[in-house]
Amino acid sequence: MQRVHDDSAHLDSKTRRKLEDQRRMQYRRAIEDRAEQRRLQMECSDYPYPELIAANYLLSSKAVRRKSGAKVR
Repeated sequence: MQRVHDDSAHLDSKTRRKLEDQRRMQYRRAIEDRAEQRRLQMECSDYPYPELIAANYLLSSKAVRRKSGAKVR
C-alpha cells in the first residue's frame, strides 16, 4: 500500500499507524457500501416495472368488482 508523505514525516509511529488504519477503514467502508448498493440495485431490478404492477392491480380490481356486481344483481 502506498504511503502518503504529506505530514507523516514528523508524526510518531503510533499516530502514523492510526491515520493509516483510518484511511484503510474508510476505503473498506466505501467498498462495502458500494457492494450493498449494487446488491440492492440487483434486487430492485428483479421486479417488473411499477407501471405494470399498477396496471395489473387496476385490471384485477375491475374484474373483481364486475364479478361481485354480477352476483349481487
